[in-house]
Amino acid sequence: MENNFDVTTIGEGSIRLSVDEGHRLNTANNFHVGVSGAEANVVGGLSRLGWNTSWSSSLPETPVGKRIRNEYRSHGINVESINWTQDTRVAMLFVEYAKKPRSTKVIFDRKNTSFTEINLNQINWEYLLNTKIIHLTGITVSLSYNTLNIMKEVINKANKNGVKISFDINYRDNLWSSVELARETLEPMIQNIEILFCSRRDAIHVFKCNGSDEEMIHQLQKISRAKKVVMSRGPEGAIALENNIIFSEKARDVVIIDRIGAGDGLAMGVLHGWLQGDFQKGLKYGMITSALALSQYGEIVNTNSKELEQLLNQKNIEDIIR
Repeated sequence: MENNFDVTTIGEGSIRLSVDEGHRLNTANNFHVGVSGAEANVVGGLSRLGWNTSWSSSLPETPVGKRIRNEYRSHGINVESINWTQDTRVAMLFVEYAKKPRSTKVIFDRKNTSFTEINLNQINWEYLLNTKIIHLTGITVSLSYNTLNIMKEVINKANKNGVKISFDINYRDNLWSSVELARETLEPMIQNIEILFCSRRDAIHVFKCNGSDEEMIHQLQKISRAKKVVMSRGPEGAIALENNIIFSEKARDVVIIDRIGAGDGLAMGVLHGWLQGDFQKGLKYGMITSALALSQYGEIVNTNSKELEQLLNQKNIEDIIR
């Protein structure tokens, strides 16, 4: 049976309030309103590249909940399976951009939201699993007891129905009571998946990998038995492992405007290549889409397939394209 979607996902959507660079949250008079969500960032970027995607979640049926829905729909994501609730709230995050010596600060407010209270009966399983691949993250695993159970069921049903899984570890200290619990919870969930995304930091911190980057990516593959592994390395780029072969890509030169969402940009690019049957080319795309995420405000990479191919083949950067 032909799949309705190329990529589906499930996760939380949040309202993002940010202050201008150089301003502080504790004295802010104005905020820029945006929308944030790791999983939707990935499928939103893929929608802009022409792929058929969907996002499942739960939102309050309020103007604020509809603001999140409208944002994602504007990028081309199918949002028809949102579970609408009454008397609940959305998650929020506050962003304070900064230059050295300070670091950009992000403050989350995501307790007791519509999504953290979602239950198994509120998921449209046929819709979510009618896809070539489903993209998941460790963020959703960590949000609540309810979302943990849903993620376990998503993975169980995907495996039973032959749906491939892409999983981004995306470890966040403030969402887990301990790194040991994170490791114990996540390891069973990433077994035999199609693509594992893990940063070098998370490989060391969560999975206790050690040695060279090449040794660590092999350790990640041994731990997860994933068919493909991508390990991001910050300004050094990323490496990937497939069929016991490692290939690498350097990070693109970029003027950083907004760091939030760069990892999702990487996953978006890799999946773009995977959907074309070329995982190695996907890593090349991923370096570009990660750089694009860093070079613009907002979390969903605003690009298109023509621009992406131009950047892939571009030798010299021009200040003005005429």
